[in-house]
Amino acid sequence: MKAPERPAWWRWPILVLLVLFWRRQRDEFYPEGRPPSLVRVDRRANILRALAAQDWLLLLYLVTLGGEILAGHGPKRSLAFSLVAADLLIFVAVLFHVRRSSSQPTAPRAFLYRIGILVALLGSFFELQWILPAASGSNVDASLYALDLRVFGVEPAVTWDRFVRPATTEWFAFFYYGYFIIVALHVLPAMFFGRDQRFLVTLGFGFLWLYCVGHVVYTLVPAYGPYAHLTFAHRLEGAVWWPLVKRTVASVDGSARTDVFPSLHTAGPTFLALFSFSSRKRVPFKYTWIPLGFVATQIVIATMFLRWHYLIDICAGILLAVSGMIMGRVALRWDDARVAAGGPPAWPPLAVSGSILARPAGRASRRAQDAPSA
Repeated sequence: MKAPERPAWWRWPILVLLVLFWRRQRDEFYPEGRPPSLVRVDRRANILRALAAQDWLLLLYLVTLGGEILAGHGPKRSLAFSLVAADLLIFVAVLFHVRRSSSQPTAPRAFLYRIGILVALLGSFFELQWILPAASGSNVDASLYALDLRVFGVEPAVTWDRFVRPATTEWFAFFYYGYFIIVALHVLPAMFFGRDQRFLVTLGFGFLWLYCVGHVVYTLVPAYGPYAHLTFAHRLEGAVWWPLVKRTVASVDGSARTDVFPSLHTAGPTFLALFSFSSRKRVPFKYTWIPLGFVATQIVIATMFLRWHYLIDICAGILLAVSGMIMGRVALRWDDARVAAGGPPAWPPLAVSGSILARPAGRASRRAQDAPSA
Protein backbone atom coordinates (compact mmCIF):
# COMPACT_ATOMS: atom_id res chain seq x y z
CA MET A 1 0.00 0.00 0.00
CA LYS A 2 1.35 3.40 -1.02
CA ALA A 3 2.13 5.73 1.86
CA PRO A 4 0.14 8.96 1.92
CA GLU A 5 1.90 12.06 0.64
CA ARG A 6 3.26 14.53 3.14
CA PRO A 7 3.03 18.25 2.45
CA ALA A 8 6.23 20.19 1.97
CA TRP A 9 7.50 21.13 5.43
CA TRP A 10 9.09 24.35 4.31
CA ARG A 11 5.82 26.02 3.29
CA TRP A 12 4.97 26.82 6.92
CA PRO A 13 8.00 29.10 7.54
CA ILE A 14 7.11 30.94 4.34
CA LEU A 15 3.54 31.47 5.47
CA VAL A 16 4.72 32.71 8.88
CA LEU A 17 7.07 35.22 7.23
CA LEU A 18 4.29 36.45 4.97
CA VAL A 19 1.95 36.94 7.93
CA LEU A 20 4.61 38.92 9.79
CA PHE A 21 5.28 40.97 6.65
CA TRP A 22 1.57 41.72 6.29
CA ARG A 23 1.27 42.81 9.94
CA ARG A 24 4.18 45.22 9.46
CA GLN A 25 2.66 46.73 6.33
CA ARG A 26 -0.78 46.90 7.96
CA ASP A 27 0.61 48.90 10.87
CA GLU A 28 2.31 51.26 8.43
CA PHE A 29 -0.86 51.84 6.43
CA TYR A 30 -3.30 51.87 9.32
CA PRO A 31 -1.58 53.27 12.44
CA GLU A 32 -4.91 53.27 14.27
CA GLY A 33 -5.09 49.51 13.97
CA ARG A 34 -7.97 49.32 11.51
CA PRO A 35 -8.50 50.42 7.90
CA PRO A 36 -10.62 53.47 7.18
CA SER A 37 -13.91 53.19 5.36
CA LEU A 38 -13.81 52.17 1.70
CA VAL A 39 -14.95 55.64 0.68
CA ARG A 40 -11.93 57.27 2.32
CA VAL A 41 -9.26 54.77 1.33
CA ASP A 42 -6.15 56.64 0.23
CA ARG A 43 -5.68 56.21 -3.51
CA ARG A 44 -1.99 55.45 -3.01
CA ALA A 45 -2.90 52.47 -0.86
CA ASN A 46 -5.20 51.01 -3.51
CA ILE A 47 -2.77 48.48 -4.91
CA LEU A 48 -5.29 47.09 -7.39
CA ARG A 49 -5.24 50.33 -9.38
CA ALA A 50 -1.47 50.16 -9.61
CA LEU A 51 -1.13 46.67 -11.09
CA ALA A 52 0.40 46.51 -14.59
CA ALA A 53 -0.71 44.14 -17.33
CA GLN A 54 2.06 41.64 -16.58
CA ASP A 55 1.08 41.63 -12.90
CA TRP A 56 -2.45 40.53 -13.76
CA LEU A 57 -1.09 37.97 -16.23
CA LEU A 58 1.19 36.30 -13.68
CA LEU A 59 -1.47 36.34 -10.96
CA LEU A 60 -4.00 34.71 -13.29
CA TYR A 61 -1.35 32.22 -14.42
CA LEU A 62 -0.45 31.06 -10.91
CA VAL A 63 -4.08 30.91 -9.79
CA THR A 64 -4.93 28.85 -12.89
CA LEU A 65 -2.12 26.39 -12.20
CA GLY A 66 -3.26 26.03 -8.60
CA GLY A 67 -6.85 25.41 -9.71
CA GLU A 68 -5.76 22.79 -12.24
CA ILE A 69 -3.75 20.99 -9.57
CA LEU A 70 -6.72 20.94 -7.20
CA ALA A 71 -8.97 19.64 -9.98
CA GLY A 72 -6.43 17.00 -11.05
CA HIS A 73 -6.00 13.46 -9.83
CA GLY A 74 -2.30 12.88 -10.46
CA PRO A 75 0.48 12.05 -7.99
CA LYS A 76 2.11 14.52 -5.59
CA ARG A 77 -0.80 16.95 -5.73
CA SER A 78 -0.05 18.21 -2.22
CA LEU A 79 3.55 19.03 -3.05
CA ALA A 80 2.66 20.62 -6.40
CA PHE A 81 -0.05 22.79 -4.87
CA SER A 82 2.26 23.85 -2.01
CA LEU A 83 4.90 24.96 -4.50
CA VAL A 84 2.50 26.96 -6.65
CA ALA A 85 0.85 28.48 -3.56
CA ALA A 86 4.29 29.54 -2.29
CA ASP A 87 5.08 31.13 -5.69
CA LEU A 88 1.77 33.00 -5.60
CA LEU A 89 2.17 34.23 -2.04
CA ILE A 90 5.72 35.43 -2.66
CA PHE A 91 4.66 37.25 -5.83
CA VAL A 92 1.68 38.86 -4.07
CA ALA A 93 3.99 40.00 -1.25
CA VAL A 94 6.39 41.53 -3.78
CA LEU A 95 3.53 43.31 -5.57
CA PHE A 96 2.18 44.66 -2.30
CA HIS A 97 5.60 45.96 -1.31
CA VAL A 98 6.37 47.55 -4.69
CA ARG A 99 2.95 48.71 -5.93
CA ARG A 100 1.59 50.07 -2.65
CA SER A 101 2.27 53.70 -3.57
CA SER A 102 1.50 55.71 -6.69
CA SER A 103 4.85 57.49 -6.35
CA GLN A 104 7.90 56.12 -8.13
CA PRO A 105 9.39 53.25 -6.11
CA THR A 106 13.00 53.25 -5.02
CA ALA A 107 15.68 51.35 -6.93
CA PRO A 108 15.72 48.47 -4.39
CA ARG A 109 11.97 48.03 -4.85
CA ALA A 110 12.35 48.16 -8.62
CA PHE A 111 15.03 45.47 -8.38
CA LEU A 112 12.83 43.40 -6.05
CA TYR A 113 9.97 43.63 -8.54
CA ARG A 114 12.12 42.12 -11.29
CA ILE A 115 13.25 39.34 -8.98
CA GLY A 116 9.61 38.67 -8.13
CA ILE A 117 8.79 38.32 -11.84
CA LEU A 118 11.62 35.82 -12.28
CA VAL A 119 10.62 33.84 -9.20
CA ALA A 120 7.00 33.57 -10.36
CA LEU A 121 7.92 32.37 -13.85
CA LEU A 122 11.13 30.40 -13.34
CA GLY A 123 9.91 28.92 -10.08
CA SER A 124 6.85 27.41 -11.76
CA PHE A 125 9.00 26.27 -14.70
CA PHE A 126 11.31 24.23 -12.48
CA GLU A 127 8.28 22.88 -10.62
CA LEU A 128 6.65 21.49 -13.77
CA GLN A 129 8.05 18.06 -12.95
CA TRP A 130 5.52 17.97 -10.08
CA ILE A 131 2.84 20.28 -11.49
CA LEU A 132 2.29 18.47 -14.78
CA PRO A 133 1.80 14.95 -13.38
CA ALA A 134 -0.53 16.34 -10.71
CA ALA A 135 -2.68 18.46 -13.05
CA SER A 136 -2.60 16.53 -16.33
CA GLY A 137 -4.55 13.54 -17.59
CA SER A 138 -3.38 10.71 -19.83
CA ASN A 139 -0.78 11.55 -22.46
CA VAL A 140 -1.96 12.23 -26.01
CA ASP A 141 1.19 11.33 -27.95
CA ALA A 142 -0.71 8.93 -30.21
CA SER A 143 -3.23 11.64 -31.10
CA LEU A 144 -0.54 14.22 -31.89
CA TYR A 145 1.37 11.74 -34.06
CA ALA A 146 -1.81 10.73 -35.90
CA LEU A 147 -2.67 14.40 -36.41
CA ASP A 148 0.73 15.04 -37.97
CA LEU A 149 0.30 12.18 -40.41
CA ARG A 150 -3.26 13.19 -41.26
CA VAL A 151 -2.58 16.92 -41.76
CA PHE A 152 1.02 17.01 -42.96
CA GLY A 153 1.52 13.45 -44.19
CA VAL A 154 4.91 13.28 -42.50
CA GLU A 155 6.57 13.23 -39.10
CA PRO A 156 9.94 15.07 -39.34
CA ALA A 157 11.50 13.16 -36.44
CA VAL A 158 10.93 9.91 -38.35
CA THR A 159 11.77 11.25 -41.81
CA TRP A 160 15.06 12.76 -40.63
CA ASP A 161 16.14 9.60 -38.83
CA ARG A 162 18.24 8.58 -41.84
CA PHE A 163 20.32 11.76 -41.47
CA VAL A 164 21.23 11.08 -37.85
CA ARG A 165 25.00 11.06 -37.41
CA PRO A 166 27.21 12.23 -34.55
CA ALA A 167 28.07 15.39 -36.54
CA THR A 168 24.46 16.32 -37.31
CA THR A 169 23.38 15.49 -33.78
CA GLU A 170 26.07 17.75 -32.35
CA TRP A 171 25.13 20.57 -34.76
CA PHE A 172 21.49 20.63 -33.72
CA ALA A 173 22.23 19.92 -30.05
CA PHE A 174 24.46 23.00 -30.04
CA PHE A 175 21.59 25.19 -31.22
CA TYR A 176 19.05 23.45 -29.00
CA TYR A 177 21.18 24.24 -25.97
CA GLY A 178 21.76 27.75 -27.31
CA TYR A 179 18.06 28.44 -26.73
CA PHE A 180 18.78 29.11 -23.06
CA ILE A 181 21.61 31.48 -23.95
CA ILE A 182 19.71 33.63 -26.44
CA VAL A 183 16.73 33.89 -24.10
CA ALA A 184 18.96 35.02 -21.23
CA LEU A 185 20.88 37.48 -23.46
CA HIS A 186 17.69 39.14 -24.63
CA VAL A 187 15.51 39.08 -21.53
CA LEU A 188 17.84 39.76 -18.60
CA PRO A 189 19.63 42.85 -20.01
CA ALA A 190 16.27 44.30 -21.07
CA MET A 191 14.80 43.74 -17.60
CA PHE A 192 17.70 45.20 -15.64
CA PHE A 193 19.15 47.81 -18.04
CA GLY A 194 16.32 48.81 -20.36
CA ARG A 195 14.90 52.31 -19.81
CA ASP A 196 12.20 52.69 -22.46
CA GLN A 197 8.90 51.79 -20.79
CA ARG A 198 7.10 51.14 -24.08
CA PHE A 199 9.85 48.77 -25.13
CA LEU A 200 9.81 46.96 -21.79
CA VAL A 201 6.04 46.54 -21.77
CA THR A 202 5.91 45.17 -25.32
CA LEU A 203 8.83 42.79 -24.87
CA GLY A 204 8.10 41.85 -21.26
CA PHE A 205 4.39 41.14 -21.57
CA GLY A 206 4.81 39.33 -24.89
CA PHE A 207 7.53 37.10 -23.51
CA LEU A 208 5.66 36.35 -20.28
CA TRP A 209 2.55 35.58 -22.33
CA LEU A 210 4.40 32.81 -24.18
CA TYR A 211 5.38 30.91 -21.09
CA CYS A 212 2.27 31.50 -18.99
CA VAL A 213 0.03 30.28 -21.83
CA GLY A 214 2.45 27.50 -22.78
CA HIS A 215 2.70 26.07 -19.27
CA VAL A 216 -1.06 26.06 -18.84
CA VAL A 217 -1.61 24.36 -22.22
CA TYR A 218 0.92 21.69 -21.21
CA THR A 219 -1.59 20.51 -18.61
CA LEU A 220 -4.40 20.40 -21.19
CA VAL A 221 -2.43 18.58 -23.92
CA PRO A 222 0.03 16.32 -22.06
CA ALA A 223 2.57 14.47 -24.22
CA TYR A 224 6.15 13.23 -23.93
CA GLY A 225 7.29 13.63 -27.54
CA PRO A 226 8.50 11.37 -30.38
CA TYR A 227 11.54 10.17 -28.43
CA ALA A 228 9.22 8.34 -25.99
CA HIS A 229 6.38 7.37 -28.32
CA LEU A 230 8.16 6.26 -31.51
CA THR A 231 11.04 3.95 -32.38
CA PHE A 232 14.03 4.94 -34.48
CA ALA A 233 16.71 3.05 -36.37
CA HIS A 234 19.57 5.40 -35.50
CA ARG A 235 20.69 6.41 -32.04
CA LEU A 236 21.40 10.03 -31.22
CA GLU A 237 25.06 10.32 -30.21
CA GLY A 238 27.49 13.17 -29.71
CA ALA A 239 30.66 14.01 -27.83
CA VAL A 240 29.88 17.40 -26.25
CA TRP A 241 26.56 19.12 -26.92
CA TRP A 242 24.20 16.17 -27.07
CA PRO A 243 25.28 14.85 -23.64
CA LEU A 244 24.91 18.40 -22.30
CA VAL A 245 21.36 18.63 -23.66
CA LYS A 246 20.45 15.25 -22.13
CA ARG A 247 21.88 16.23 -18.75
CA THR A 248 19.97 19.53 -18.83
CA VAL A 249 16.67 17.77 -19.55
CA ALA A 250 17.36 15.11 -16.92
CA SER A 251 18.16 17.79 -14.32
CA VAL A 252 14.48 18.78 -14.27
CA ASP A 253 13.22 15.19 -14.42
CA GLY A 254 12.31 15.27 -18.09
CA SER A 255 10.73 11.81 -17.85
CA ALA A 256 7.89 13.31 -15.77
CA ARG A 257 7.37 16.44 -17.87
CA THR A 258 4.70 16.30 -20.55
CA ASP A 259 5.84 19.68 -21.91
CA VAL A 260 5.54 19.14 -25.66
CA PHE A 261 2.52 21.04 -26.99
CA PRO A 262 3.13 23.86 -27.75
CA SER A 263 6.88 23.92 -28.37
CA LEU A 264 8.30 26.76 -26.26
CA HIS A 265 11.70 26.04 -27.81
CA THR A 266 9.97 27.24 -30.97
CA ALA A 267 7.82 30.01 -29.48
CA GLY A 268 10.62 31.75 -27.55
CA PRO A 269 13.24 32.12 -30.33
CA THR A 270 10.54 32.86 -32.94
CA PHE A 271 9.10 35.63 -30.75
CA LEU A 272 12.55 37.11 -30.16
CA ALA A 273 13.32 36.95 -33.90
CA LEU A 274 10.03 38.70 -34.77
CA PHE A 275 10.55 41.28 -32.03
CA SER A 276 14.13 41.93 -33.16
CA PHE A 277 12.96 42.38 -36.75
CA SER A 278 10.25 44.84 -35.68
CA SER A 279 12.87 46.73 -33.60
CA ARG A 280 15.66 46.54 -36.19
CA LYS A 281 16.11 50.34 -36.16
CA ARG A 282 17.21 50.17 -32.53
CA VAL A 283 20.50 49.18 -30.96
CA PRO A 284 21.43 46.33 -30.59
CA PHE A 285 18.74 44.76 -32.77
CA LYS A 286 19.95 46.47 -35.96
CA TYR A 287 23.04 44.26 -35.68
CA THR A 288 21.52 41.08 -34.24
CA TRP A 289 18.19 40.47 -35.98
CA ILE A 290 19.68 38.63 -38.99
CA PRO A 291 21.92 36.18 -37.03
CA LEU A 292 19.13 35.70 -34.51
CA GLY A 293 16.76 34.74 -37.30
CA PHE A 294 19.21 32.06 -38.47
CA VAL A 295 19.73 30.73 -34.94
CA ALA A 296 15.97 30.59 -34.38
CA THR A 297 15.44 28.46 -37.49
CA GLN A 298 18.13 26.01 -36.36
CA ILE A 299 16.57 25.72 -32.91
CA VAL A 300 13.16 25.01 -34.43
CA ILE A 301 14.62 22.27 -36.66
CA ALA A 302 16.60 20.89 -33.72
CA THR A 303 13.45 20.33 -31.67
CA MET A 304 12.26 17.84 -34.29
CA PHE A 305 15.64 16.40 -35.31
CA LEU A 306 16.43 15.57 -31.69
CA ARG A 307 12.98 13.95 -31.36
CA TRP A 308 11.60 16.23 -28.66
CA HIS A 309 8.63 17.60 -30.64
CA TYR A 310 6.01 16.72 -33.23
CA LEU A 311 5.41 18.99 -36.19
CA ILE A 312 2.08 20.12 -34.78
CA ASP A 313 3.94 21.31 -31.66
CA ILE A 314 6.07 23.54 -33.87
CA CYS A 315 3.03 25.03 -35.58
CA ALA A 316 1.46 25.74 -32.19
CA GLY A 317 4.71 27.34 -31.01
CA ILE A 318 4.83 29.66 -34.04
CA LEU A 319 1.20 30.68 -33.50
CA LEU A 320 1.97 31.32 -29.83
CA ALA A 321 4.93 33.54 -30.81
CA VAL A 322 2.72 35.58 -33.13
CA SER A 323 0.09 35.91 -30.40
CA GLY A 324 2.85 37.15 -28.07
CA MET A 325 3.64 39.97 -30.49
CA ILE A 326 -0.05 40.90 -30.66
CA MET A 327 -0.64 40.69 -26.92
CA GLY A 328 2.45 42.79 -26.22
CA ARG A 329 0.89 45.63 -28.22
CA VAL A 330 -2.46 45.13 -26.50
CA ALA A 331 -0.73 45.34 -23.11
CA LEU A 332 1.05 48.52 -24.22
CA ARG A 333 -2.25 50.26 -25.03
CA TRP A 334 -3.74 49.08 -21.74
CA ASP A 335 -0.77 50.32 -19.71
CA ASP A 336 -0.61 53.62 -21.59
CA ALA A 337 -4.20 54.29 -20.53
CA ARG A 338 -3.47 53.20 -16.94
CA VAL A 339 -0.41 55.46 -16.64
CA ALA A 340 -2.31 58.37 -18.23
CA ALA A 341 -4.91 57.95 -15.48
CA GLY A 342 -2.22 58.40 -12.83
CA GLY A 343 -0.90 54.88 -12.39
CA PRO A 344 2.80 54.10 -11.85
CA PRO A 345 5.10 52.81 -14.63
CA ALA A 346 4.56 49.18 -15.59
CA TRP A 347 8.24 48.45 -14.93
CA PRO A 348 9.55 50.50 -11.99
CA PRO A 349 12.71 52.21 -13.28
CA LEU A 350 16.03 51.14 -11.86
CA ALA A 351 17.57 54.49 -12.83
CA VAL A 352 20.59 52.82 -14.43
CA SER A 353 22.41 55.38 -16.54
CA GLY A 354 24.20 54.67 -19.77
CA SER A 355 21.90 51.92 -20.98
CA ILE A 356 21.86 51.38 -24.74
CA LEU A 357 18.96 48.93 -24.76
CA ALA A 358 15.81 50.06 -26.52
CA ARG A 359 17.54 53.22 -27.68
CA PRO A 360 16.79 54.25 -31.28
CA ALA A 361 19.81 53.85 -33.54
CA GLY A 362 21.32 56.83 -35.26
CA ARG A 363 23.37 59.79 -34.10
CA ALA A 364 20.55 62.29 -34.46
CA SER A 365 18.16 60.12 -32.44
CA ARG A 366 20.69 59.72 -29.67
CA ARG A 367 21.34 63.48 -29.51
CA ALA A 368 17.60 64.12 -29.30
CA GLN A 369 17.18 61.53 -26.57
CA ASP A 370 20.09 62.86 -24.51
CA ALA A 371 19.08 66.54 -24.87
CA PRO A 372 17.89 68.16 -21.64
CA SER A 373 14.19 68.76 -21.36
CA ALA A 374 12.85 72.26 -21.33
